[in-house]
Amino acid sequence: MTKFRLAHLGLVMAAIGFTAAAPLAGLSSVAYAAEAVRAEIGKPLQEAQKLAAAGKNKEALAKLKETDAVGGKSPNEIYMIERTRASAAAAAGDNDAAAKAFETVINSGKLAPAEAPKFTQALAGIYYRAKDYPKAITWIQRALKDNPGDAQMHELLIQTYYISGKYAEAAKELQGTKGASEASLQMLANIQLKQNDKEGYVQTLEKLAGAYPKSSYWADLLNRVSGKPGFASSLSLDVLRLRLANGLLTKPSEFMEMSQLALQAGNAAEAVKIIDQGYKKGALGTGSDASRHQRLKDLAAKTQTEFEAKQAAAEAEAVKAKDADALSNMGFALVTAGKADKGLALMEQAVKLDSARNPEAAKLHLGIAQSIAGKKAAALTTLKSVKGKDGAADLARYWTLNLNRS
Repeated sequence: MTKFRLAHLGLVMAAIGFTAAAPLAGLSSVAYAAEAVRAEIGKPLQEAQKLAAAGKNKEALAKLKETDAVGGKSPNEIYMIERTRASAAAAAGDNDAAAKAFETVINSGKLAPAEAPKFTQALAGIYYRAKDYPKAITWIQRALKDNPGDAQMHELLIQTYYISGKYAEAAKELQGTKGASEASLQMLANIQLKQNDKEGYVQTLEKLAGAYPKSSYWADLLNRVSGKPGFASSLSLDVLRLRLANGLLTKPSEFMEMSQLALQAGNAAEAVKIIDQGYKKGALGTGSDASRHQRLKDLAAKTQTEFEAKQAAAEAEAVKAKDADALSNMGFALVTAGKADKGLALMEQAVKLDSARNPEAAKLHLGIAQSIAGKKAAALTTLKSVKGKDGAADLARYWTLNLNRS
């Protein structure tokens, strides 16, 4: 059974589009309160600003040390020094110095309301890059308190929870996100695997398969439903139908198995179509078993001819006996053969009789047949009505995902 796992958390972060350095943009060191500073501070401060503007940030930090030796600094002098230090240290990659300077600037009360959020976001990013995740979380939450709609900060909070092992917190945030991206759903799926939350994992996998229909998601989903305790083996053909619809049948044995199951279900027309697809894909008609493939192809064609010759009599007999299973199977075969109106009528009659061995499977098959006939609205309504714990309801939900995707 395949399990979907992230190759690397960095891939998720890249897909989300977050870079922790992004909040640093625009934090220039030139806009300050217009208060006078002493010459012994003003001169090295101006020189440090010029060095930083020229990209010589380490030199700027060294120059600022001259101001550190000056005693009795006013709140404005401290603010101006630390703002310059914050910008230079962040650009130089000195996270410790940058973090201390940013906290001083933020707590000074001198930031304009419009620029305060940028500093808070930047400080969160600095702590994230420094891998000080507890402090990163504190400042991210502070940024979100000021701006709850900040999507970038919300993504960073989720990533910080995840990378620091706070899976429950990350999952809670992800589950509350509307219109989650593929990367976010991938992260949630991985968290649920780590927590052995099988039910939650399948629910997330369903969202991935519905919104981002990749073969890996569908393969995992269908492997899980067929391996679920209590799964009815009589629904194996329905699993293969979904596998075929999602391009997951590739091996000769898979096409052979599905066509044989279709013949056993009395649907020779479906078997013919499956075999034809196998030939078109090069899975059948080649290799040492080519003669077997041809015999099966001939058998399917012959069985379909016999079905057409005997259909009217068989239908009359099934109607008279009120045989729901026979009516359902025959109706499905007719729909597959292109006689949708007549076939659907028989299947609807079978569902109304409610005497099939598996009434929920009969509804499932009606929904699938309606989708084949191009009656999407009716199919969605029928599929929604399928209940039970033997896999029929799961497969109905997956057909719904498939229909809504197309």
